Amino acid sequence: MNVFAQGILIVALAWGSAGCQTSLSPNATARPVSAEIPVDLAVAKPGTLGSRVTFTGTTRPNQDVVLRAQVEGQVLSLGVDVGDRVAQGQVLARLDAALLRAAVIEAESELAARRSEVVQAQAQVNNARIAVEQARLNLQQSQSDAARLKQLLASGAIAAQTAEQAETTAQTQRQVLASTQAQVQTAQEGVAIAQGRVQAQAAIVKQTQARLQYALIRSPLNGVVLERLTETGNLVQPGNELLRIGNLNQLRVVVELSEREAADLGVGQSAEITLDAAPNETLSGRVSRISPAAEATARLVPVEILINNPQQRFGSGQLARVTFQGETQARIVVPQSALAGEQEGNVSAKEGQVYVVTNNQVEVRAVELGNRRNGQVEIVTGLNPGERYVVRSGRPLKSGDTVRVSVLSER
Repeated sequence: MNVFAQGILIVALAWGSAGCQTSLSPNATARPVSAEIPVDLAVAKPGTLGSRVTFTGTTRPNQDVVLRAQVEGQVLSLGVDVGDRVAQGQVLARLDAALLRAAVIEAESELAARRSEVVQAQAQVNNARIAVEQARLNLQQSQSDAARLKQLLASGAIAAQTAEQAETTAQTQRQVLASTQAQVQTAQEGVAIAQGRVQAQAAIVKQTQARLQYALIRSPLNGVVLERLTETGNLVQPGNELLRIGNLNQLRVVVELSEREAADLGVGQSAEITLDAAPNETLSGRVSRISPAAEATARLVPVEILINNPQQRFGSGQLARVTFQGETQARIVVPQSALAGEQEGNVSAKEGQVYVVTNNQVEVRAVELGNRRNGQVEIVTGLNPGERYVVRSGRPLKSGDTVRVSVLSER
């Protein structure tokens, strides 16, 4: 067999072998599956989260005081009504003070009796001191007599019994002097006790006089009567509410924000407020207080805004809509769906991952997250403008995967 014939035979055998393989494996794949993963890409670019969010709250006076009864009594007069302007120190209501006046008179009478006791005790001290002086003179006389009789006894002029009696008298006078001196000390202690009773009773008098003043209900501030909580003729007990007074020169609005929203605010930051009572007017306010504790159930943080209201055009209890002002910093903004493994509804995470694509190769990139709103999230660090990232993919990705860019991708 020549060379040409051998070549024909080899080709024939090869085609025959291929035909046999095809008939034996009818389910074999004709071509390999592509390893490229189809993805939709977007280009990172600076932006904002859109329009500012408006929060709602209710106006309240910056100073709001509830006047309560401090003593028991019947309301004799209540001279103000809701909406009336009041001045600091103005008498707004009067309670029946008959029992209080009687208590003052009784306390003052008792004080006079206690002061009389002091005078009596001081008189006893004076009497005791006189007795001491008398006892001292008697002792001196008896000692002199005893000494003289002792000399007479030595000369035999008197009997020994007479000298002994004189000495006994002197000893007795010494005891009398010591006793009267003790009486002076006791009397002085009595004066101190009586003076202490006077001081205690004087405090009671002062207390009853103060309680008598509580029968007059005075305004603690300049303001407006917001509520009238009792009526003339009612019997009130200590602690019962009578009137509610508010200073409307400044209003405060309390709104509740999420922890992330509250974290972007600071005390003194400006805000714009519109009231439904004046929808075409925008008021300026400032953040005066940010609560350090969130509400336990909803996890919302109360934020307080102050509004100047010098002409008192607006009142308490009006609906307010608050928009916070501040410097808007342009940051990379991506759809929340672009975050790797992001759980729906998770708005508190501060770190995440995105899939960055370079030359059709995937890189898992750690990023720092900022605010979220309307399905979008700010990227603080980790993603640069112009970089391409995955918005959607056909199946889960990992670093090093090769992707096929869809026709829907941003160019």
